Amino acid sequence: MMSSNRQRPVVVALLATTMIAGMSAVPATAQNAPSAAPAPVPAATPAAGTIRSISVTGQQRLEPDTVLSYTKLRIGQTFTQESLDQALRDLYETELFADVQIRNDNGALTVEVKENPVINRIVLEGNKRLKEDKIRPEIKLAPRQIYTRSKVRADVARIIELYRRQGRFAATVEPKMVQLDQNRVDIVFEISEGPKSKVRQINIIGNEKFKDGELRSQMVTKQSRWFRIFSSGTSYDPDRLAYDQQKLRQFYLTEGYADFRVISAVAELTPDKQDFIITYVVEEGQRYKFGAVKVNSDIRDLSGDSLTKMLPMKKGDWYNAKQVEDTVDTLSETAGLFGYAFADVSPDFNRDKDTLTMGIDFRIANAPRVYVERVDINGNTLTQDKVVRREFRLAEGDAFNSFLVKRSKDRINSLGFFQEKLDIEQKPGSAPDRIVLETNVQEKSTGELSLSAGFSSLERFIVSASITQRNFRGKGQELRTSVNYSAYSKSVEVGFTEPYFMDKNIALGGDIYRRDLNSFRYLNNNDRDTTYQQTTTGFQLRAGVPITEYMSLALRYTLNLDDVTLDKDTYYSADANGVLQCDPILAGRYLCDAIGKRTTSSIGYSLIYDTRDNRIRPTRGNNVVLSQDFAGLGGSVKYARTRLNGSKYWPLGKGFIFSLSAEGGYIHSLEGDRRDSTGALVDPVRLTDRFFLGEPQIRGFDIRGIGPRVVRRYYTTTTNSDGTFTGTETTGTNNRTDDALGGRIYYMARAEVEIPLGSGAREMGLRPSVFVDAGAVGGLKNPALIGEAGGVNNGFPGYCSSSTNSSLTTVKATGTVAAPLCPANYDTVSSGFKEEYLGDTLKPRVSVGFGVNWNSPFGPFRIDIAKALLKEPGDDTKLITFNVGTQF
Repeated sequence: MMSSNRQRPVVVALLATTMIAGMSAVPATAQNAPSAAPAPVPAATPAAGTIRSISVTGQQRLEPDTVLSYTKLRIGQTFTQESLDQALRDLYETELFADVQIRNDNGALTVEVKENPVINRIVLEGNKRLKEDKIRPEIKLAPRQIYTRSKVRADVARIIELYRRQGRFAATVEPKMVQLDQNRVDIVFEISEGPKSKVRQINIIGNEKFKDGELRSQMVTKQSRWFRIFSSGTSYDPDRLAYDQQKLRQFYLTEGYADFRVISAVAELTPDKQDFIITYVVEEGQRYKFGAVKVNSDIRDLSGDSLTKMLPMKKGDWYNAKQVEDTVDTLSETAGLFGYAFADVSPDFNRDKDTLTMGIDFRIANAPRVYVERVDINGNTLTQDKVVRREFRLAEGDAFNSFLVKRSKDRINSLGFFQEKLDIEQKPGSAPDRIVLETNVQEKSTGELSLSAGFSSLERFIVSASITQRNFRGKGQELRTSVNYSAYSKSVEVGFTEPYFMDKNIALGGDIYRRDLNSFRYLNNNDRDTTYQQTTTGFQLRAGVPITEYMSLALRYTLNLDDVTLDKDTYYSADANGVLQCDPILAGRYLCDAIGKRTTSSIGYSLIYDTRDNRIRPTRGNNVVLSQDFAGLGGSVKYARTRLNGSKYWPLGKGFIFSLSAEGGYIHSLEGDRRDSTGALVDPVRLTDRFFLGEPQIRGFDIRGIGPRVVRRYYTTTTNSDGTFTGTETTGTNNRTDDALGGRIYYMARAEVEIPLGSGAREMGLRPSVFVDAGAVGGLKNPALIGEAGGVNNGFPGYCSSSTNSSLTTVKATGTVAAPLCPANYDTVSSGFKEEYLGDTLKPRVSVGFGVNWNSPFGPFRIDIAKALLKEPGDDTKLITFNVGTQF
């Protein structure tokens, strides 16, 4: 698109002054040229006689013989004034000439022509909302073509129509011609786009049974209002106007008004050409009820009486046309289940206007039972045929079954290799009892090479790189490798999955990984500091086999080498022998218990029941998974862990999707009692093997913000005059720490509704939802807290420091003991703390909120705003969570 202030030759003779606008304007034409071809100029002298000679002057590109070939004038023929006028008209109709004259000198005819110029280039100016790549396909004029008025008119009309389809009815286009040398011109389309025409008002006349608002809610077109900023339905579209008439009729027919009709639908453009006012005139008619309803079947395997009993409508119910349509589909599917693919189901209506009843006779015409002749697969260029064929539940020679066709479609969609508009067409075969299943697929990219960077409320700054091929070599294999780095976690992973090992329905796969986790605790609910570091190196082998169409069994073996450490400068102190040991005063007994190296060798299985229509973005169906893992097949860790989770999806209509999900788990140690370094009993399940809950599992709470935890509050101690000590809780940025301990048992549940938006928002990738989350984790053995040793529960430990001894000694004061708090070689106590064990309850925590997924131009973005409705002391809540990244 060129700027209008560029330097260019002088614009001579604008194409026309008439602009094309709105719905009734006429395109502009060339200089001094009316909308039709010029009237022929009569010969200079009275024309009558015989043509002695014909010459052509003024032509530049055309040969004289070519010019004469467009006329019927020939040497030796007689001519009249009418024949000369016809010759002029013939030459103008070629649209090759800007001006034509015929001169007669006693039979010597001279044809003087001025050729139309050649187009040098096409220039668009003023188009901002529609880019050139959208407009230029509509322009039929092209460089090096001959300029003609009709083509300019047609191109302007097409540009105007293009803007109309975008809802810009106030757009105008003014074509201009820039004359160049050698009889060449530039054609400039100056476009004034104008604002987008909205629907200001929708009026409905004649409705008595339903209010205007209820009828407007059935329409795709919506009145322009501020709260519909993301809706595309507020723009005027003539095609949508016709569709809305059908929507009105469908609504009335579902309510029993079988005689309803739309008398007229008028869209008026406001004088300022900014908005439209739409007016519908309707006639509702009388409301009908169902009369006698039955099914007559000519197919031997389908009993009409049995099918009649299964009909959803009964005599006396209000008539519902949608219910009739659904019944026809259901009967067709029922016939398809028995192999009758081409069964014709037609409803015969018996309308009685006196009793206002509608009797219906569903007739199932006789048809042969159909068998699958062949399965054709089209459109797959990378994916091998067998990858698609093995997802089919029907093979050549099988009896046709409509349910298995739908199931095959769902399985192919779940592969994720093809666009969602996959279709399995049912076409007649070589005989009446044969059918061809033609699968038309459109492949999409299955390889991903991505580098991403972003910021997460969970892990702060994130950098990741991954290479994934979900359809490796076109065989449906998955090969992946990834590297992730954030403030609290780092990982490297390589994995491979073969879904059909040796073309058998057995899946095999494996993963090799290294994961480094820096666990953290909260300081004053906002800041965090690192506690333990966990390094995991291991691998997993996987296998899966189907049991039934919807049930499968997955087996796995996992070997992990874990190394849990604490920072020695922060959490260690020297014992009496000068050996550095984990200090419970500094780290807490639960963290000191977690450190060390251990090996986990486990075997597990998952029993999966899955009826979802799409495993990637399901809209209906359910999924249930029972998993168990047993550690102790060698190694130093022994436990049994069980998990059960399930989800169900319902389409609510109009794009709404409702889902319920729930899960729970329990881990049981197989090692017996465990004791820490002081000999105190501790929970038999190690800290790193427990369950944790919070963000992102339950929104409205911080990461690991739910469940058992030890909260340490710090105090400043002072010595009283009587020798006792007083502790005052400190204030400031680091007056408390919060260590989540996890639990041995957990449960959680979620209810969520995905809300559809207009097509404009869908194109932006916006998917909002509202949700309710609930859950809890607990079941730990109460940990031994600092401050409870020796049965003293109302005091607090203190730090005793010495200028000659760098170690720290734990001491106690109850507030009544007058003895010195520190040994003689130590200074006085300077500070202390008190620990509390909170949150170990299975009472439900509940949060409610809403969130939005957005596939933004700079990467995927997710934001959730959730409010915790039920919580327990010690829980850490969080109102807003988000995650954003970018790919390049």
